[in-house]
Amino acid sequence: MSDINEMNVGVRWYVAHTYSGYENKVKASLEKIVENRGLGHLIFDIKIPVETVIEKNGDVEKEVEVKIFPSYVLVKMIMTEESWHAVRNITGVTGFVGPGSRPTPLTEAEVDALNIETKRVELKFKEGDNVVITSGLFEGYNGTVQSVSDDLKIVTVLVKRGRRDMPVELDASVVKLA
Repeated sequence: MSDINEMNVGVRWYVAHTYSGYENKVKASLEKIVENRGLGHLIFDIKIPVETVIEKNGDVEKEVEVKIFPSYVLVKMIMTEESWHAVRNITGVTGFVGPGSRPTPLTEAEVDALNIETKRVELKFKEGDNVVITSGLFEGYNGTVQSVSDDLKIVTVLVKRGRRDMPVELDASVVKLA
């Protein structure tokens, strides 16, 4: 497995295949290995995708966590020889998902579709604040925030053009407090 270091593409999510029913044991073992060997700079997160299901038996309801992908554990890591061996040699792990022995990282679209990482967006400005536009057609212009979309991605800014204010819809990433 000498070509693992050449496959390094930065921090990505990988899927480790486990024996059936070993998912929690693999996660606990990997967390312990990361702590004991100081691999926190290579292995960042370990998840077992689950969903909560309500089971009904007559008039009795019970919430149960069900694994979405039985026999799989998701690992956010930098793929190196050291991290590959740490995961691969845990009791219960049969290998990584990918062609042959080459671990394949999940794409951004797959990570979004699986809801693995929930990103919380927090804007430093609100309606009525004075802001500066940092890039694009109106770069360098000042304005006032008129509205912010529900998903916090689009901001409408009133930009002074001549004698009147013109509303401009912008990506929230190109607006900062003045």
